[in-house]
Amino acid sequence: MKTKRHCFTCDLKDDPVLIEKYKAHHAPGKVWPEIIKSIKDAGIVDMQIFLSGNRLFMVMEVNDTFDPVRKAEMDAKDTKVQEWEHLMSNFQQALPWAGAGEKWVELEQIFQL
Repeated sequence: MKTKRHCFTCDLKDDPVLIEKYKAHHAPGKVWPEIIKSIKDAGIVDMQIFLSGNRLFMVMEVNDTFDPVRKAEMDAKDTKVQEWEHLMSNFQQALPWAGAGEKWVELEQIFQL
């Protein structure tokens, strides 16, 4: 099955203590199993998050079943995902150019070798 890559960015609050706590929540084995299941059930086959300073970069590989609207609907109905998102909101902040209610902003690819 062919996959497609999506890349997003988001900022963390510029506080070293909060950044370390955010990293701890994402350490191997620390992301709640319900969140991992939700990600996989949405058609996301791989997800990686990178950090530079307080800026996050997320790379997602998705299969043909992935639909961002459906993922948002699934997340809105999932109490554990909502609990996780509420927890993460203690660490994350929207980018200045993000739309209303938008946390992760999709990156525009401008070059490919």
